[in-house]
Amino acid sequence: MVTSTPFESPARVFQWLSGFANLENGQTFRDFRLDRMTALAKLAEGPENCAPSIHVAGSKGKGSVTGMIAAILSASGMRTSRYQSPHVNDFRERISTGSGFFDDNIYINAGNELKCLLEKYNLSGTSCNDGEDPTFFELMTLWFFLCSRLSRSDVMAVETGMGGRLDATNILTPLLSVITLIELEHTEYLGNTISAIAGEKAGIIKNGRPLILAEQSEEALEVFRKNTAQKNCPLFYFPDIAAVKDLSVNKDGTTFSLIIKECKTPELVIECQTYNKLFIPMPGEIQAKNAGLAVLASKTAFPRITERHIRNGLAGFSLPARFERISNKPVIIIDGSHTPHSIDLCLETFTSLYGKDGILIFGCAADKDIRSMAKLCIPNFSRVIITRPGTFKKSYPEEIYSAFTGTAKNLPKAPDILFIPETQEAIDRAIELALEYKAPVLGTGSFYLSGEIRSRLLNIHIQK
Repeated sequence: MVTSTPFESPARVFQWLSGFANLENGQTFRDFRLDRMTALAKLAEGPENCAPSIHVAGSKGKGSVTGMIAAILSASGMRTSRYQSPHVNDFRERISTGSGFFDDNIYINAGNELKCLLEKYNLSGTSCNDGEDPTFFELMTLWFFLCSRLSRSDVMAVETGMGGRLDATNILTPLLSVITLIELEHTEYLGNTISAIAGEKAGIIKNGRPLILAEQSEEALEVFRKNTAQKNCPLFYFPDIAAVKDLSVNKDGTTFSLIIKECKTPELVIECQTYNKLFIPMPGEIQAKNAGLAVLASKTAFPRITERHIRNGLAGFSLPARFERISNKPVIIIDGSHTPHSIDLCLETFTSLYGKDGILIFGCAADKDIRSMAKLCIPNFSRVIITRPGTFKKSYPEEIYSAFTGTAKNLPKAPDILFIPETQEAIDRAIELALEYKAPVLGTGSFYLSGEIRSRLLNIHIQK
């Protein structure tokens, strides 16, 4: 029973949670650990076990893969819950069904239950309760599990936050795990080599449970082969057993065929199947590969999934700020890419569809590889606007501007580079230039910047 005032809306729950230590907002805490999360889940009587789950980690594409899995499972008729981060405009994007948001009462009742559990936790004298409160992400994760249980979900599609081994979601024992491409990211927390980061991501692999693995560098692949062998897990490496063919990308989305070869292990058999002309309303070769991982994961976990479920799930799927076109006059695309590899893929799609004379509005968080991203961006635009990615995430726009202008000096033809640190002013200026020069706009570098642009163009209130 909640002893304090109960919540009256989902937004009130999120506002309360936002008062806890939050790495996304630049706050720090002593360490990453699972004992707090385990103790809280035990007090809640194991909501993470309320339904079978698929667990997704990786450096890039994990949000799209998680969402596509949820969409396919939802299209099959299963009550599906989905956990992702960060959100772009509405915090409920983090905790949702396979096709939309939960009823408000689910969020509210789960929030009240969570508040009661935290009160019990603080009074319990649990050994892990050393005076340090649970974090924002730990409590968000538990809120998701409580929502899933209250809604009587049939299955959960769960994306890790950062890393994997000590991520709050890693109290799960999933039907299978999925790991997307590994890049250098969050090196201050996960390690400064690909093998170290792969080792952290590999922490979600559970004994005897299959791993669906995206194409990797040799360095990362070696880590995953070793981990799956040690844990006696079937390893399904996407390049070995599947292929994306007949790719066609246009402004409305991506069409492709997916070929899955027969693959047998002592524990599991994947049948040979071909899906011709699948469509997903998100442009980009990377989205076809993400969809391939999602199909393979969904069919492996639930063999009864049919081609119709797959087609309907993918065709109806979308996520904010994944090469999302939010305006046609002028054309404005937003994308949450924030690593060199993901920026490279985003630029490849953008320039192939809209050319190289567009306008870039760019802002990223303080911990990103700015110089590498600057080298990729500058040759592809006629005008560049550097700004902050909103106010939610720590950023040093002066350093970003310096990196871009320094890189531009070494090029025979460089774009005009403007420094407009105030985010809303930068967005307005980008729109003015787009209308004046009849040029397309790409906003990228951060999900937070994408959220600000999306809010400004679509008149959406960002629920932080």
